[in-house]
Parts: sequence; C-alpha cells; structure tokens
Amino acid sequence: MPLVSRIVAAILGGYALAALASVAALALPIARPQAVLTGMLASFALYAGAVIWVFAVRSATRAWVGLLMAAAVLMPAAWVAWHAGGSA
Repeated sequence: MPLVSRIVAAILGGYALAALASVAALALPIARPQAVLTGMLASFALYAGAVIWVFAVRSATRAWVGLLMAAAVLMPAAWVAWHAGGSA
C-alpha cells in the first residue's frame, strides 16, 4: 500500500503542485505572456522534482507532507493571481 500511495502522490500530487506553480507565476511582476511562459516552464521542473521527491523520501507520509507544504507555500500567490483575473 505505501507504494500505491507514493505513485498516487507522484502523479496527482505532482500535477497539482505543477498547476499551482503555473498559476502562481501569473502573480509575478512581469508581462502576462512572459508570466504564462515562465509558469509553464517552471511547472515541468516542479513536476519532475515532485516525482523525484516522492520516491526519495523515507516514507509515503513524508512524501505527502512535503507536497502539502510546497502547495501551502504556492497557494497564496496562486490565489492572488487567480482572483486578479485579467487586470494585469
């Protein structure tokens, strides 16, 4: 069961983290097209890093906690960018 949990964390948790990073990049003080490109490029690196993290840590619980902590860091910027809409 821990292996299944890690696989789910890698696939779904990594995807969620990458999506959050992609949206959070829109809060950067740069032009909107540049922010979109930056978010897309950063999301690929974050997804790969999340998959590596999930299988490198000691337990599946630590993998989930690590993903949740990273998501908690990105959430405020993603929230601001999401609710700012097209005002930038």
